[in-house]
Amino acid sequence: MKPQASETPDGLITIEPFEIGIGSTHSLKNLARKHLPRIGSIDSCLNCGACSSGCPASGLSGMDPRKFVRKISLGMDEEIMASNWIWMCTTCDRCTLVCPMKIDIPKLVSLVRGQWPKHKKPEGIVKESDLALESDTCSTRGTDPDEFKFIVEDVADEVRQNQKGFESINVPFDKKGAQLFLNQSSDMPFQNPMEMPPLWKILHLADADWTFGSHGWAAENFGMFLSDYDAWKKIAQKKSSAIEKLGCKVLLNTECGHDFLAAKKGLEMFKIPHSFEIRSIIEYYARWVRQGRLKINSDWNLDLKIKFTVQDPCQLIRKGYGDFLADEVRFIVKEAVGEENFVDMHPNRSNNYCCGGGGGAILSDFNDERMAYGRIKVEQILDTRADYCITPCNNCHKQLQDLKQHHNAHFRSVHLWTILCLAMGILDENERTFLGDDLAKVGLD
Repeated sequence: MKPQASETPDGLITIEPFEIGIGSTHSLKNLARKHLPRIGSIDSCLNCGACSSGCPASGLSGMDPRKFVRKISLGMDEEIMASNWIWMCTTCDRCTLVCPMKIDIPKLVSLVRGQWPKHKKPEGIVKESDLALESDTCSTRGTDPDEFKFIVEDVADEVRQNQKGFESINVPFDKKGAQLFLNQSSDMPFQNPMEMPPLWKILHLADADWTFGSHGWAAENFGMFLSDYDAWKKIAQKKSSAIEKLGCKVLLNTECGHDFLAAKKGLEMFKIPHSFEIRSIIEYYARWVRQGRLKINSDWNLDLKIKFTVQDPCQLIRKGYGDFLADEVRFIVKEAVGEENFVDMHPNRSNNYCCGGGGGAILSDFNDERMAYGRIKVEQILDTRADYCITPCNNCHKQLQDLKQHHNAHFRSVHLWTILCLAMGILDENERTFLGDDLAKVGLD
């Protein structure tokens, strides 16, 4: 029987699987007591059900957060370990937000995930995590440095040749001493390569000092979602090493909540030495708009009056920056589409509901449950009567695309960078994949 936990020489607690059985001295309850803080201890649960009332995963697989905590408290370990519910939960943290005793239920879910043998964890996420470990790029596609660089340079050449005003746009690689090290979703270069240029054009117009890296550029770390601490640490170390080697000051996270949190928490949890900050590009969008470096204008929507709402990514807002970044998103959107054309969801900001795609859940083996989870989000969006939902997170964007199709909903999901470029009159017709007919020709001469 393996020990429940051990401490490494550097003080890092590592959690190892343990055997569960009748009469065992090891239990999930003891694990929770050890790793949850005294304030917010599992023993302080009031069994009030507030957590379940605000959780979109409540009822899936016959489980909800209240039952989950109670069953662990009652020593029902075998039943907990047999339930797939922990992989339907996105660890979005909304349950902790409403819990009067502030019990960290997502952390408890992560602890339980860590007890599952690898071969029983969601196959899709395990596969992509393994591919990331095999590549120095950290790409979940196993992409090698030359392949990514070839695609980027090919797309950049197309922009230079065909887009007026961007004949000299630079998309640098491995620029030593660059202020900003930009990451990138592994899927986008292959599935939607023309979604990359809008971001490059924003960086170009803002005169940003930035670079891609041949290594460590991928914006995923599914070791966090799997509670595979070894994988999480190794991927975080690879990314950190690539950034440190170039001497960049900021890991600039694109519109992605998952990797922002995985990188930030990973560096802290595993005590990985680093000299750079981790920032969301949304923070920079707002700064550049205020400074006049991005000259956005909502006049294009004066007559159209197309309505927009915003999805608040859990990893960026509730678990990351807090309402500060949610307010920055709204500032940018109102400047770009017109304040009168923005309609907020209710609830919103840190209290918003998770869409169901967070933290890698979109790659799980439970698609029907994921669609059921997202029903609340669909209803929220439909209640606004907005034509578009701006989703500044790759996983949120993919999930909303799936939800729209599954529920036959009328709204469209769109990246924030798309609307920024539209409002600056620099969105090429080949960069409008996620726009409808109402915006297909706006700003094109």
